[in-house]
Amino acid sequence: MDLDALRLFVDLAETGSFSKTAGKHFVSQSAVSQRVRALEKELGHRLVERGKGRPGAHFTEAGERTLAYAREILGRAESMRRELADLGSEIGGALNVATVYSIGLHALTPAVTTFLRQYPQVNLHLEYLRTDRVYEALQAGTIDCGIVACPKERPGITVQLLPAENMVVALRPDHPLAVQETIPATALHGLAFVAFAPDIPTRDLIDSYLEGHGVTVRITQAFDNIETIKRVVEIGLGISILPEPTVEREVHDGTLVTRPLEGSALTRPTGVLLPKGRTPTRALERFLAVLTPNPSSP
Repeated sequence: MDLDALRLFVDLAETGSFSKTAGKHFVSQSAVSQRVRALEKELGHRLVERGKGRPGAHFTEAGERTLAYAREILGRAESMRRELADLGSEIGGALNVATVYSIGLHALTPAVTTFLRQYPQVNLHLEYLRTDRVYEALQAGTIDCGIVACPKERPGITVQLLPAENMVVALRPDHPLAVQETIPATALHGLAFVAFAPDIPTRDLIDSYLEGHGVTVRITQAFDNIETIKRVVEIGLGISILPEPTVEREVHDGTLVTRPLEGSALTRPTGVLLPKGRTPTRALERFLAVLTPNPSSP
């Protein structure tokens, strides 16, 4: 079976357009149509409905089933290529990872340091992106894995969970709540609050927690960058709820204090996003092993 034809077929499903697929592969629209027709002839089924007054490509039931197999075949072919390329070689090559600032600048740093010390031949490129852009980059194949908070599986993406992060109340040392050892959620009601931007998954996590306790805070500022949130809390424009590892430096320097939430703990799940059906390179395998070490290993 022609792998190039399968790639065209999969891209046709993603673009929904013969012309866009042709442009992506630098071929004519008629060439795409001919390759699809040849695939239909080989399989003995019409895969794509053409015309009928509807623009774009519309897949038949046979086309939908073929699409699932095509993705699996292409994934296995890519896995074979990667595995053979790694065979007999040292752990090296390029490893492209994307993460969000709140994880990459804090919780991920020790793991990256350990990995680079153990595998100096790997060219690790760590990129910081917004959460939605991490998913997009993985789906586009421009990164090998992504690391995000509150991970969710999406088409073509699987999740490998990492340890969750404790969420704590962050506030100035002179804030009235700083004298308490723990802070009940109800104590936050009506207080000035510095929040994550609405499209950040951690914002949804915190909003759900507060709503579950019947608490409404007064949001004074909202940012997509956790470093900015901390700076605004430091100057006294509100308190915040943040992942504990992200505030360690400020607590050490005495510019902020943190207090655990009273009662049921609030934690932020984190995880690695991986392309479904693709065998990881040896460099990626070692990186994942560093991120999630086996507690029983020596």
